[in-house]
Amino acid sequence: MEEKPNKLTYVGRWYSHPPLRNALLAGLLTGTGFGLAHGGVVPALAEKMIYAVAILLGGFHWGREGLEGLFREKEIGIEILMLGATFGSAVLGMWDEAAFLVFLYGTAEGLEEYTYAKTRHSIQKLLDLAPKEARVLRNGREEAIPAEELKVGEIFIVRPGESVPTDGVIVKGRSSVNEAPVTGESIPVEKKPGMKVYAATMNQEGALEIKSTAAFEENTLSKMIHLVEEAQEQKGKAQLFIDKFSRKYSPLVLLTALLLTVMPLFLGAPISLWATKAVVLLVAAAPCALVMSTPVAIAAGIGKAGKSGVLIKGGIHLENLGKIKIVAFDKTGTLTKGMPIVTDIMAFNSDKPGILSLACSIEKYSEHPLAQAIVKKAEDEGAVLFDAEDFCAIAGYGARAEIGGRKIYVGKEGLFKRLGPAAYSSSPQIDKLRKEGKTVMFIGTEDSIMGLIAIRDEIRPQAKEAINQLHALGIQVAMLTGDNEITARAIADELGIDDVKADLKPEYKIEAIKELERKFGACAMVGDGINDAPALARATVGIAMGVAGTDAALEAADVALMADDLTKVSYAINLGKKAKRISNQNIVFSLLVLIALIPSALVGLIDIAIAVFSHEASELLAVANGLRVAKK
Repeated sequence: MEEKPNKLTYVGRWYSHPPLRNALLAGLLTGTGFGLAHGGVVPALAEKMIYAVAILLGGFHWGREGLEGLFREKEIGIEILMLGATFGSAVLGMWDEAAFLVFLYGTAEGLEEYTYAKTRHSIQKLLDLAPKEARVLRNGREEAIPAEELKVGEIFIVRPGESVPTDGVIVKGRSSVNEAPVTGESIPVEKKPGMKVYAATMNQEGALEIKSTAAFEENTLSKMIHLVEEAQEQKGKAQLFIDKFSRKYSPLVLLTALLLTVMPLFLGAPISLWATKAVVLLVAAAPCALVMSTPVAIAAGIGKAGKSGVLIKGGIHLENLGKIKIVAFDKTGTLTKGMPIVTDIMAFNSDKPGILSLACSIEKYSEHPLAQAIVKKAEDEGAVLFDAEDFCAIAGYGARAEIGGRKIYVGKEGLFKRLGPAAYSSSPQIDKLRKEGKTVMFIGTEDSIMGLIAIRDEIRPQAKEAINQLHALGIQVAMLTGDNEITARAIADELGIDDVKADLKPEYKIEAIKELERKFGACAMVGDGINDAPALARATVGIAMGVAGTDAALEAADVALMADDLTKVSYAINLGKKAKRISNQNIVFSLLVLIALIPSALVGLIDIAIAVFSHEASELLAVANGLRVAKK
């Protein structure tokens, strides 16, 4: 059976699914015809008419698809093999076998399509969590409108116990919000003015006034569902190979069956015997179970991950997750919270406030998290800023500006080493700060260092647990950072990380990824999805974390973690391994079935009924096994 995900629509109960319902009705007619005929109630002609109606009813949907593929796409699919077997059975007078074939094949295809559509629909049900109405503030009054009519910039109210209709920013009120539908995080998050909220998340306590930042069809939940649906239609390498194999294999089976039918004319052999073998071969050799060996597992895995706040953007990426041997983490904002704070200020040639003022006067132009920590400290201390001119960011090192006629530099150790030996000097105090896991930023001129600021970024609470989980899976863990070796080692030792590559500029992370792949094999890179975009793109699998509502991060990676939960990395890898294992089981099982059925059909060990039953049973078993990916 061919995979046609674009044609699948979940319509509720099984009896509302036309292909499945009609196949079962065909089965009822087949059973009725068989019973009436063998009971001597109806004549042979009436029996054939009942079987003919059953064949037309049960074969309408898949027969039409097969003919469309033949005439529109010039492809001989599995449906054509089944049509050939049905027609051949009828011509040979085996109307009951033909009807039985249509019933079983139609039921198998109907169940498979229904199951596949239901699997895809499970992620769409998340939209039901978003309210259908929104209470908008217009002209100082509340007005209930359909959620789809909410416009960007409008203020709406969400009371306790209500869901948020679309993405927005809180302008008034405080509350805790359950974000599980979007991020997969079950613990409610405390929210206050200025913080983002997402569609379908549940407000639990106080009333909130929220400014809409996205229309309903463009909110985070809608984007997430769209991404999952697209991903389920993207095929992995195994599925692409099987599809290519099937396109060549199915015509070969049809040609072999035709030869079996025609050869007796030239050899003087009994035509009916070989024609029967040809019909049995068409059924026995159809690669239905093989074709469905991986797509159901892939769809189930991607759907399951999506409901848990992990977006896997295609079958190839789910496959690759199952191959991962080493995971490389960015440090700042990934292993750490990305909200560093200033812990120490040292002045060598001036006072501490002067050092902080100089540093902030330059760093206020930078968006780097370390720069923002310095700016915040200066604001908290009420530092007086200087006029800075000719600001220049020095990629991978720091920044420079002109203050009071002098060029002042702020940056890491490597920057001042570049400026010259006279500017740089180390001390036991600096080494001590670094061993404490702090990043040291130097402030000075081309000739001397005037002081330093030590900054510490808190490690995420789940970081150690996440790394332990990866080790339990037999996966190595590395850290790639632009920070210095001593600071990086301090954090790595605290977390139990195996390999550390420090002092890396963004472009050097790509070379580090290549080296890890040469040494260990398939490598996943985990980063924030924006600053680490080159490394995420180069890795076997790029994983962006904490990207709820962030378009750039969603685009940058192969896998997106909607929440800042590092334990979802091992969850995604485990899911990939499970999907790969089950897909391989299905492929081996399907090939063994073909190896058993084809010779049996050729030598006449099985008849059409046994071939049909064995063929459809194997197909349904492959589908059922694939769905195990979504089980806990």
